[in-house]
Amino acid sequence: MDVPDITPSLEKLNVDLDQLEAALKPVLGDVGDVSSKLPLLDKAKLYVMVTYAIESILFSSLRLNGVDAKEHAIFTELTRVRQYFEKIQNIENPPQEREQTVNKEAAARFIRSDLADDEAIKQKLTELIAREKAKAEAKEEKKRAADSSSEPTAKRPKTKGNKKK
Repeated sequence: MDVPDITPSLEKLNVDLDQLEAALKPVLGDVGDVSSKLPLLDKAKLYVMVTYAIESILFSSLRLNGVDAKEHAIFTELTRVRQYFEKIQNIENPPQEREQTVNKEAAARFIRSDLADDEAIKQKLTELIAREKAKAEAKEEKKRAADSSSEPTAKRPKTKGNKKK
């Protein structure tokens, strides 16, 4: 059986590796020097990208050598670095936070219906609901008064559709 000559392929691989090394030398040669000139977030992104690049090369090398790389420790490291990518993205583009409020009136109604047997508690909750309604109405009235004093005297024409939400 004839063995094919792989010398030309090895020479091409060597040339390609030399080109890759030359291309990465400015970045990997002195990462500390490059990162010292960057803002903090960009510095974090640089370190995470360099780490990911190195670990993905190791992962590929393991796969090429026939090792089950998904069972190797490098896979957990790649997962950890991906989590850092996600953290950086969350810092750059924070998710929209929901505004959470408690509807005290509804909560009091739930409690009142559950504790309907005890007349004293039922009476206190009814009073609490009445006070909360009064507070809400007073707050709404203040808001209307502030809105009416800041609006110009001419009324705006009503439009159909396109209501602001």
